[in-house]
Amino acid sequence: MPARRASTRLPRLLTALVLLLLASAPARDAAAQARIAVVDVQHAVMQTEDGIRAQATLKKLFDRRQQELDGKQTELQRAREDIERQSRVLSREALQKRMEDWQRQMVELQTVFVDYNKELQKKQGELTAPVIKKMMGVINRLAKKNGFELIIDKQAAPYARPDLDLTEQVVQLYNSGGEGGDAPAEKPGEKPGEKPPEDKPKEEKK
Repeated sequence: MPARRASTRLPRLLTALVLLLLASAPARDAAAQARIAVVDVQHAVMQTEDGIRAQATLKKLFDRRQQELDGKQTELQRAREDIERQSRVLSREALQKRMEDWQRQMVELQTVFVDYNKELQKKQGELTAPVIKKMMGVINRLAKKNGFELIIDKQAAPYARPDLDLTEQVVQLYNSGGEGGDAPAEKPGEKPGEKPPEDKPKEEKK
């Protein structure tokens, strides 16, 4: 009797397993057909023509501010050395007054340094914000035209296959005016990221 019960349960288990596999098949097919890509947004923005010009403008501002800071720092260093040289000849009151004045200038320099950093960050935001906005438009049009269901920032992905990276294509589309082009399609039998073999020139018949 126990063996007969086991034999009746086995077909039921097989039937349940088949139904489960059939039910999960559409989900697996949908996941396999989903088109996903990545874009290194920060790298793409910096590689566009607008991004390159923005970087050049920021570098000019940074170099000018850095030169001003270096000049002020050199002046304070010389003032410090002069105070140390005259410390033996100056009165206690005069030495204390010069040290207080030097410390005040040092605090002012630190404040200027913080203000310059804020200025650079603000300028960077003003220059890159329009580029990022236009870049998002390019990515959006590319996704819609090529049927991508998801495009994420490459920096947020722990791993992505090289053939899923559309960064260079997005940069080219941005520089050409931002129209969404066709994403590169994989050919049958071609491995991800592998370059297709070059066609050999046909020999002319004599």
